[in-house]
Amino acid sequence: MELPFAEPFRIKMVESIRCSTRQQREQWIKEAGYNLFNLRSDQVFIDLLTDSGTGAMSDKQWSEMMIGDESYAGASSYFKLKSAIKDILGFDYFLPTHQGRAAENVLFSALVKEGDVVPGNSHFDTTKGHIEFRKAEAIDCTIDEAFDTTINHPFKGNIDLNKLEAVLKNHPREKVSMIIVTVTCNSSGGQPVSMANLKAVKQMAEKYNVPVIFDSARFAENAYFIKTREEGYQDKSIREIVAEMFTYADGMTMSAKKDAIVNIGGFIALRDAELFRNASVFSIMFEGFLTYGGLAGRDLNALAQGLYEGTEYDYLHYRISQVAFLGQKLTEFGVPVQQPYGGHAIFVDASKVLSNVPKEQFRAQTLAVELYIEAGIRGVEIGAILADRDPVTRENRYPELELLRLAIPRRTYTNNHMNYVAVAMANVYNRRQQITTGLAIEEEAPILRHFTVKLRKI
Repeated sequence: MELPFAEPFRIKMVESIRCSTRQQREQWIKEAGYNLFNLRSDQVFIDLLTDSGTGAMSDKQWSEMMIGDESYAGASSYFKLKSAIKDILGFDYFLPTHQGRAAENVLFSALVKEGDVVPGNSHFDTTKGHIEFRKAEAIDCTIDEAFDTTINHPFKGNIDLNKLEAVLKNHPREKVSMIIVTVTCNSSGGQPVSMANLKAVKQMAEKYNVPVIFDSARFAENAYFIKTREEGYQDKSIREIVAEMFTYADGMTMSAKKDAIVNIGGFIALRDAELFRNASVFSIMFEGFLTYGGLAGRDLNALAQGLYEGTEYDYLHYRISQVAFLGQKLTEFGVPVQQPYGGHAIFVDASKVLSNVPKEQFRAQTLAVELYIEAGIRGVEIGAILADRDPVTRENRYPELELLRLAIPRRTYTNNHMNYVAVAMANVYNRRQQITTGLAIEEEAPILRHFTVKLRKI
């Protein structure tokens, strides 16, 4: 008999979480303007808002925290991280930042100018926000299979090469800032990009002399999927796959709060010395000196250790298996989710669940609110609210998919928690016919509105 899956760690410390009543949750979400970002953490039972900075650090990471070098300039912690990045990712130049969004801000300040276009697979919220803030255009070149949640395509994060080449052909070289490849692709449902696609994108980029930048928050999860789904990589180690992946990139941004399993931190890594120098100017302006970049030395140490732990096969197998466990439970209950299951989250197809709710009333957000009221579970909308308004027309943008993302923090919850989530979602699904109205916006910010939007029930 084959031995069942078991977590490759023991639990040393626990944190209490509290249950609440349905009546309490109805009041709390109303006071929060039906925006789950506005809830207090102690009003949430199981928090699947994000997998960013919400994981549990290891004993070795905590040990590294104790020996961090807090020197303002030239700290040994900086050089420890520099060595880890070179060893695992292969880049000679890097800039630490306090998180991934900051890495985008620094790098895009050096690369993106007004009137530019930036093609990619599916730009996530902050990436698109940083591009549009600079009066440039983010162009999604996602493969069509990504928009059908029922298709079992192994690499729904792939860039459509025909769409990409059309962008490169139709715009002068000086107007194309870069090609961004997000690995794994969050907006497509945590879906991976194949090695073959990464290689083909790089070849096309070289043809048109355009740099390729990886949004690498979940690069290790992407490598795991390459190992398990792509022919020729089954016998390669995760780090061997990672090393090859990044040969097809000229640079990368990283939110280390994901696959480096830290609570804060990020970085930029580059091959080109001139681009590094240009980005360094903005790093000093926005983040701090080049060798700390808005982070304490202890955070740099924990990040370096986390890069090694996050690229271990046993850890990744546990991680992806837990996400799949939740996906399988939901599928058994008939809940429509993005297939195949992604790396960091399960994405519920809100348009299929709440087909009676008009799209103008924000189906995914409505589903997120219903799940919270049902069981105190906090997810996040990946739909029309996150898609924001067109920067020119100011009309709401309605993406092809309305998704509720259930992002699972790393090494944090057990499968009993996943069972609880699955049953709660099934309960909402079973009463879906009773949900016929959604939400309307009362207040919103001019950009990245989903973080602070205030809504009302219709």
